[in-house]
Amino acid sequence: MLKILHTADWHLGQTFHEYERFEEHQAFLNWLIDIVHQEKTDVLLICGDIFDHANPNVKSTKMWYQFLRDITHRNPGLQIVIIAGNHDSATRLETPQPLLDEAKIRIVGSVKRDFSGSIPMEQFIVPLYDTNKNIAAYCLAVPFLRLGDFPNKEGESLNYSEGVTRMYTKVHEYAQTHLLSEIPLIALGHLHALHAEISEDDKQEREIMGGVQNISSSAFHPDIQYVALGHIHKAQKIGGQEHIRYCGSPIPMSFSETNYKHQVLAFEIENQQVQNIRNIEVPAHTELIKVPKKHLPLEDALKELAFLPKKDGVETPPPYLEVRILLQQPEPGLKFRIETALQDKHVRLARIAIEKPKKEQDLSSEPVILKELHQLKPEDVFRRIYQQKYDNAPSEQMMQLFYQSCAEATSNESI
Repeated sequence: MLKILHTADWHLGQTFHEYERFEEHQAFLNWLIDIVHQEKTDVLLICGDIFDHANPNVKSTKMWYQFLRDITHRNPGLQIVIIAGNHDSATRLETPQPLLDEAKIRIVGSVKRDFSGSIPMEQFIVPLYDTNKNIAAYCLAVPFLRLGDFPNKEGESLNYSEGVTRMYTKVHEYAQTHLLSEIPLIALGHLHALHAEISEDDKQEREIMGGVQNISSSAFHPDIQYVALGHIHKAQKIGGQEHIRYCGSPIPMSFSETNYKHQVLAFEIENQQVQNIRNIEVPAHTELIKVPKKHLPLEDALKELAFLPKKDGVETPPPYLEVRILLQQPEPGLKFRIETALQDKHVRLARIAIEKPKKEQDLSSEPVILKELHQLKPEDVFRRIYQQKYDNAPSEQMMQLFYQSCAEATSNESI
C-alpha cells in the first residue's frame, strides 16, 4: 500500500488585510508534519503556490526550508513531490534540487527544452516507491504552465487551454510508451479547471488570464487514477469526478471563507488502484468573524461591537474582524469611530465592508448629461451626484455645508 497526502496553495508570506500570518502558517506546517506522521504517509504532494510572491521574504523562505528539514527528519522515507504555482518563481523554487535529492524531495518548477527546442517529457515523470522500494505509482508532475511552455509544431498557434491540454496529452503518451503499463498514474497540476467553483468576492482566487485559461477535465486521460490540483482555494471535485480534486488552501484567504472548513486530501494506492479518497480537516488557528451579521447603520453596528470580548485574560489569537456598515450618508469619522470602539476588544480590525441601501432609481439619480449642465444650478448637480453615490437625498445640514463651501470658493476667487 502507498499512502499519499495532497495539499496546495499555502501562500507563505501572505498578509491578510495587512496583518502578517507567520504564526498561522507555522501552526499549519507543524500540524502537517504531525498528520503525515500519524497517517504513516509515504508521499506528500504539494501542488503549487508555496509562496505568495515570486520573491518571498527571508522569513518565509526560512520557514519553507525548515519545514522540509523537519518533515523529512520526523518522517524518514517520506517522498515529497512539489510543483510550482503561478505565484511561485519556478527557477527559484527548483534551484536547491541537487541538495534535496538525497532527502527524496523532487521539485518541478519550470519547463525545460533541449538543444533542438523540444520538451523532454521525462522531466515530468516522478516514480513513487513503496516500502519495499518497488515502484508503486508514477507521478506526472506538470507545473503551472505559462504561454510558450507548450509542445507545439513550428508555425502552430495554440491558445492557453489547448496548450495545457496538449502538454498533459504528450506527458501521458510518454508514460504509455516508456513506463511500466501496470503501474498507476497520478497527475499534478496548478491550473484553473473549467466549472471550478470560486467565491465571487474572493480576489485571491482570481482568474489568471480572464477566463481563456479554463482547462476541461477531459485534458486528463481516463487512465490517470488521481489528479491532484492546486490554484483554486476551495476544495472540490471537478466535473463530478471523484478522482479529479482541488484540496483548497489550508488557511482562509478571504472573509468569504468564514464558515468554510479547510482541509488536505488523503488516499491510498493498493492493488494498483487508488482507493479511500478522503479529507482531513485542518484545525483553524485564527477565527474570522463578521459583525454585525448583516450590514447595519453605523450607530447600530457600534452597539454590537460593544459586546465583543475584551483583551484581558484571553489567550487565543485575536480573530480577524470584518465590520459591516450600511452607509446611508457620508460618515467622515467612520473608521476612527470603529477603531475607538475596538480599542479594548480582543479582535483585529481587518476590513470595513460598506453597503449602500438599494432604492428604486428616480429622476434625481439619473446621470447628469453634459449638455444639461448649463441649465442646472450648482446645488442641483450636487444633489444628483449625492443621490447617485448614496442612494439618498442630502440632508439639510449637508446642503448648508455645500452652500458654505460655495460661498468660501466664491470669496476666494474674488481675492
